[in-house]
Amino acid sequence: MLSFLLKLRTRAQTLFRLSDAHTMLVWAVIVGVAGAFATAAFREGIDELQRFFGGEAGSFVDMAKRLPWPVRVVLPAIGGLIAGVCLLIARRHQSKQAHADYMEAVTIGDGVVPVWQSLWRSLSSLFTIASGGSIGREGSMVQLAALASSLIGRFVHFDPPRLRLLVACGAAAGITSAYNAPIAGAFFVTEIVLGSIAMESFGPIVVSSVVANITMREFAGYRPPYEMPVFPTITGIEVLLFVLLGLLCGVLAPHFLRLLAASRKRFALLPLPLPIRLALGGLIVGVISIWWPEVWGNGYEVVNSLLHEPWTWTALLTVLVFKIIATAATAGSGAVGGIFTPTLFVGAVLGCLFGIAAHTIWPHSTSAPYAYAMVGMGAFLAAATHAPLMAILMIFEMTLSYQVVLPLMLSCVVAYFIARTSEQTSMYEVTLRRTRDEKERMRLAATQMRELVKPADTVVPLTANVKEMTRVFLEYPVKYLYVVDEGEHFQGVVALKDITSDLLDERDTETKTAADYLQPHFDVLTPDMSLGEALQHFLAFQGERLPVIERRSQPLLLGVVYKTSLLDAYFRLNPTTR
Repeated sequence: MLSFLLKLRTRAQTLFRLSDAHTMLVWAVIVGVAGAFATAAFREGIDELQRFFGGEAGSFVDMAKRLPWPVRVVLPAIGGLIAGVCLLIARRHQSKQAHADYMEAVTIGDGVVPVWQSLWRSLSSLFTIASGGSIGREGSMVQLAALASSLIGRFVHFDPPRLRLLVACGAAAGITSAYNAPIAGAFFVTEIVLGSIAMESFGPIVVSSVVANITMREFAGYRPPYEMPVFPTITGIEVLLFVLLGLLCGVLAPHFLRLLAASRKRFALLPLPLPIRLALGGLIVGVISIWWPEVWGNGYEVVNSLLHEPWTWTALLTVLVFKIIATAATAGSGAVGGIFTPTLFVGAVLGCLFGIAAHTIWPHSTSAPYAYAMVGMGAFLAAATHAPLMAILMIFEMTLSYQVVLPLMLSCVVAYFIARTSEQTSMYEVTLRRTRDEKERMRLAATQMRELVKPADTVVPLTANVKEMTRVFLEYPVKYLYVVDEGEHFQGVVALKDITSDLLDERDTETKTAADYLQPHFDVLTPDMSLGEALQHFLAFQGERLPVIERRSQPLLLGVVYKTSLLDAYFRLNPTTR
């Protein structure tokens, strides 16, 4: 049976010569579907908990208004307490090898997203959100989609570069599923997470994003988070008002981020256990909601309301102030979630306030305030994330209106350049780290192979028979098996083509072992080799991976280095060679 499968795989590879790029597109489709299901599962979890807490799923603002004020105060605190316990359990599953955050797994990790830690953190986020916490749900949605893609990639034994790309595809699928914006989802990952747009990565990310959007539309009850009105035509001098709106968002967005950072520091200084800190953050939200239930949730309901109904400037200003305080309390206490949606909320309210002021001064020459709210969402997001292209595309996809493009582009670009002058450049730590690490990446010459060594899974002893070697070849898509003696010293390799040749020609292989197929003269690397030296070995070898031995006098097999990992490290550490 093993021989038959090996023959089948060999002939299939001959008939269907798929390149790595084509293969990644196929896996991007699978990840897109998986990411959509992961997002839908999290959304359903929120609905079920909301029914348990408040009787029915739907608007968190309506839920808060239905509840008696004592319950309204206590429920976010209880949710925060449970969320804190979940976070403590997640810390017990923390791994030094894997990065809990999907952005770190893509940018500085090997694409491995820890399973139990991610699940417990998502459960913590679930309780925070369902109990009325003022935080976005998109963070955990994207995390779960990235986790699903990481598990798929690890199951099929992807090497680190391809696994990172697959996780990036999953993240794009998660963003798309949360906001119904496939193009913006793809640009979110390329602009913010990857930091560059290259077709090798952008193609699979777009495919995954689009497939996720198509999949989400098949779920009953799914609808876009924002119901955008028709954007009016902007003409004449009014265009300059949107430039001023961009200026305002560019100035205020860094202050919003500083407020959130200061809140995290203040909560961290409190001599309280983590669950109590999260309960305190929930309690603050609960107390505010006695008078302003609009602070519950991530702000979808309020934004949709001000886009379709008139608000007074006093009501807008009040809800903006208290919503910012509630968000700072929830996020600052350590709750797991995103601030992407609260950022859109702040931008919408700021834009609406700006529009009311402009309409009051020039009532016959300006558009309705909701138009400024729509543009304000994009401008504030561009300033906070440092991703203007993503912000432009997201609002454009939400409105599907060409009329919004000109004022939106002006506001987003102005807001972006104004915000860049601030020390707090982005809401995402990965963007800040990318800036801080520019000088660090210049240590190319000091990087050695020991930093890139991965386990050598395809290792067999000299006595391994053909059946055992065939089983390993079937499990791993490699061309060579590494042969070691009893002391784990590297002896050489066994080539797939040699065994395949015997099996296809039906030669007798019953008595043959790895020693009979051994190729003793095989190129190797040592841990102290630099990237440049190792690159020369790969250029001569023209293969995908090379074994790493302790030293030539004592060839103890330490693992393998993949060519893709080496090239990836080379370019990441030395961007001038791109």
